[in-house]
Amino acid sequence: MPSLWIKNARVIDPAAKRDAVGDIFVRDGKFAATLSAVEKKRAKKIDARGLVACPGLVDIHVHFREPGQTHKESIGTGSRAAAAGGFTTVVMMPNTSPVADNSGTIQLMKDVVARDAVIRVYPTGCITVGMKGQALAPIGSLKRAGVVAITDDGDCVQSNDLMRRAVEYAKMFDLPVMDHCQDYSMTQGAVMNEGVMSTRLGLHGWPNAAEDLIVARNVILSEYTGAHIHLQHISSKFSVDVIRRAKQRGARITAEATPHHIALTDDLLAGYDTNFKMNPPLRTESDRVALIDGLRDGTLDIIATDHAPHTDYEKDKEFDFAPNGILGLETALSVTLAVLVRRNKFKLPFVIDLMTRRPAKLMNLPGGTLAVGAEADICLFDPAEKWLYNAKAGFSKSSNSPWSGQTLTGRVKTTIVGGRIVFNAGKIVV
Repeated sequence: MPSLWIKNARVIDPAAKRDAVGDIFVRDGKFAATLSAVEKKRAKKIDARGLVACPGLVDIHVHFREPGQTHKESIGTGSRAAAAGGFTTVVMMPNTSPVADNSGTIQLMKDVVARDAVIRVYPTGCITVGMKGQALAPIGSLKRAGVVAITDDGDCVQSNDLMRRAVEYAKMFDLPVMDHCQDYSMTQGAVMNEGVMSTRLGLHGWPNAAEDLIVARNVILSEYTGAHIHLQHISSKFSVDVIRRAKQRGARITAEATPHHIALTDDLLAGYDTNFKMNPPLRTESDRVALIDGLRDGTLDIIATDHAPHTDYEKDKEFDFAPNGILGLETALSVTLAVLVRRNKFKLPFVIDLMTRRPAKLMNLPGGTLAVGAEADICLFDPAEKWLYNAKAGFSKSSNSPWSGQTLTGRVKTTIVGGRIVFNAGKIVV
């Protein structure tokens, strides 16, 4: 592997509090303090003038659909979409077919990752057998098989006692528990946020309280057991307040927001476009603002995409029957920069931290740093470049994105994993 010399970039490394124009050196796939004169002469050089160089982005919430649902996405195609979005590390959810509730399925996933993925992909295991919420999956065996967390994402464990036992076991094995917060008794038949817009459209509404109750449940269980519970795709302003107060008491609670929940509201469903249908649903403007405030003050810890591919023929149905979920990996950086940096005046290093160091630390993963000796995972992007996003021409197998056909600002130019360029100038190069 040739040495690498990235020159003249604006280097942002939140872990080292570095934000300055400079160079990055890579030797044998790892960051180096410098290169010798001979190495510099032989190194592959990238002139990154006008670009930002930061640690490779980290997303701890993606759906790659393999095994069993590869008509929507595969580990190979999902990893390529991630690379195109500047991501070098992702954590995939276990709601596959079969679900990842045993060591055999985890090993299958790891084998496919080793064969097909162009970035680092880590598996999670289920909380319950079959993701049915009735009996605990073999958490110890899943840990030994290599999962980095347990979750029934896509479903939510409804039994409080079973969830208590799950987090107690997870704590024993030093595994975070990631939870999709939804009280099913309040969302039967619901397809969008409950409010003025659902009434106007004649669609069954999904109240904030369905999320808020489970968030409160998880806060209580975390404080009761001392376990780390991570709350996925928070969408409700009341949930943000519950999490804020829990953190003030020292609860081991972390939480994420998605680019779509900080950018979009339920008003956009007026045309019954199923590319705006997701779980949890888009909420109101006051909820959206509360999420941004939560990211600003640290109540919400990270940005995660909840990348959820579906085929055109699945999404092209009456709103009530179309599946929930949208693509997120190729547009995440552009959308997040637009909302947080340009509209809400967040500092760019802070936003990079939300998408690199913090998620890596939260899941105990390598990455999220440009430190000497660390694996050389790098994202190079132009924060000012405008580009037209066409989901059908993207790297995912699916195209269910509300941003397709829109001009976005901020474009990933090069993605490097372990010192090897995997995406450059709009193409996968491995």
